[in-house]
Amino acid sequence: MKFRILASALVLACIATGALAHGYKLGSLVIGHPWSRATPKGATIATGYMKLTNTGTTPDRLISGSSDVAPKFEIHEMSMDGGVMKMRELKDGLEIAPGATVELKPGSYHVMLVGLTHPLAKGDRVKGTLTFEKAGKVDVEFVVEDIGGMPKEHMHTDGDKMNMK
Repeated sequence: MKFRILASALVLACIATGALAHGYKLGSLVIGHPWSRATPKGATIATGYMKLTNTGTTPDRLISGSSDVAPKFEIHEMSMDGGVMKMRELKDGLEIAPGATVELKPGSYHVMLVGLTHPLAKGDRVKGTLTFEKAGKVDVEFVVEDIGGMPKEHMHTDGDKMNMK
């Protein structure tokens, strides 16, 4: 009886973990939990975040992308310079070195979805495509979190815990 209860709890824990985290694999690249934030009515831009891990031996680069909610997709870097926040588009994309993980997160690297066709609401799933210089293209879904929020599972996921598609 105890074994059945333990086994049931283990199965439920695995299902719950799979529901919270999602990830994708493209060659030697692992894309962990793409997410965005809800946007207020009238907003014309949204941001996208994720972890990019290169398990290979050669560098690759996120060079572009697209989404079904905005006609323009840009890769940006945010930084502080003398107490002033600066944001710039990375025209050459974002390099992911061999064996490295680059986290796109608030206040750092991120993608911009420009020209939103409608506001994003918590719980939405935004279809997108990421394009890498060497690995090619992969379809992903950005899970929309609260305005100003950050998903709890984003802080604790890695490739071993994600549902790889």
